[in-house]
Amino acid sequence: MRLLVTNDDGYLALGIRTLAAAAETLGSVDVVAPDREQSATSHSLTLHHPLRVRTAQSGVHVVDGTPTDCVLLAGTVLEQRPDVVLSGINHGANMGDDVLYSGTVAAAMEATILGIPSIALSYAGADYERIEAWRDVVARLLGRILGRGEFPAETLLNVNLPPVHPDELKGVRVTTLGRREYVDSLQRGLDPNGREYFWIGGGSSRWWGGDDSDFRAIESGYISVTPLHLDLTNHALMREIASWELAL
Repeated sequence: MRLLVTNDDGYLALGIRTLAAAAETLGSVDVVAPDREQSATSHSLTLHHPLRVRTAQSGVHVVDGTPTDCVLLAGTVLEQRPDVVLSGINHGANMGDDVLYSGTVAAAMEATILGIPSIALSYAGADYERIEAWRDVVARLLGRILGRGEFPAETLLNVNLPPVHPDELKGVRVTTLGRREYVDSLQRGLDPNGREYFWIGGGSSRWWGGDDSDFRAIESGYISVTPLHLDLTNHALMREIASWELAL
């Protein structure tokens, strides 16, 4: 099995090194990753300047672009098309509405669009040095998922690891996306020259969702596995909206 590993935290991140080490227990691993942090880049592509690829001493292919760029370029840079794409392990959770912003999830989604089975993995804790301890657990989880020999079409799996030591893990839950509301995340201020600026980030957040939602699994010490579908259509509303008499 040939596995492509990428991320949005950059090729030097502890998370991608841990994921690559876990993936090596399953097959041949290639790493194509951004040269710097690309968090919250979502599914963006680099269209207005050329992309450049270099090879680091570790044999990692380093791209001066987004995670989506990395997956696209991998088809050209690598000698063989990967059988599976793994994205992560992200430094921070990707649950609920976060999947719309996440470069980690977007890389897996791009692979899904290309017809390649893909899994996004994130660590929900704030102490990123603890990610390395999850290597063996991640290897076993990936082995069970990929060992099935089949993968759902047009679907990626979004995996979140709880902020506990792996020895304290309660188990694995298959979950839905929760919802998240950010409060006071836009900061306003003046720079030393008296010019106004705005800074997105910080503040607090509020989660809500059903008992089967991802954040509830994480709060309870379980790994969350959420299947994400490429089809964003709200099928339940098709008939109702068709009755709106929208014809002009």
